[in-house]
Amino acid sequence: MVWLEVETKVRVKNPGKLRKKIREIANFEKKETRGDDYFALKRKFRRHAYPKKAFRIRKKPDKYEINFKKWLKKYWDNEVVVKQEFEFSLKDKDKIDNMLALFRDIGFVEWVKKRKTSESYTHKKDKRIVIEINKVEHLGYFMEIEYLAQPHEMEIAKRKIKQTLKELEIDPKDIDNTGYTKMLWKKGIKDRRFWVK
Repeated sequence: MVWLEVETKVRVKNPGKLRKKIREIANFEKKETRGDDYFALKRKFRRHAYPKKAFRIRKKPDKYEINFKKWLKKYWDNEVVVKQEFEFSLKDKDKIDNMLALFRDIGFVEWVKKRKTSESYTHKKDKRIVIEINKVEHLGYFMEIEYLAQPHEMEIAKRKIKQTLKELEIDPKDIDNTGYTKMLWKKGIKDRRFWVK
């Protein structure tokens, strides 16, 4: 089954004020810290070029999640982006080591580490609308609104995200759908000392 990640990202100046607004329309679900290790295809990036092919590994208490996304730019607009998401899990470190040996042989190398603390909320009117306040190390606070949709639901998802932006009274100029890895890359931050162990 094909799943599309339909989302928007907003730079947050006052997380406390935004949190109050979110709690008026959504229920708190959880708070967690996530560490994502990104690997990029070496031949696709040079010193000053951003890589086009990358994947991430996220360590969970009982597994490792491997994730990569395909940008579907033809569906993007000024407020919302759409990506096709691919994800699978491996249970033990030996399997991760074997997978990384394969990908390193193909040409992928350790690239950048992203660490963030996320507060997740689900919209009271539609539980498929997930709102997060993220504190991303080296970058600051952001809000993400995400709707995981099948292709035939994409326009509905985009509309619901835009409605949620209005409910939260978000200024359109605060929307910034630049990826976190690109922001970190532009700052020259890699944090490789935190790599998958």
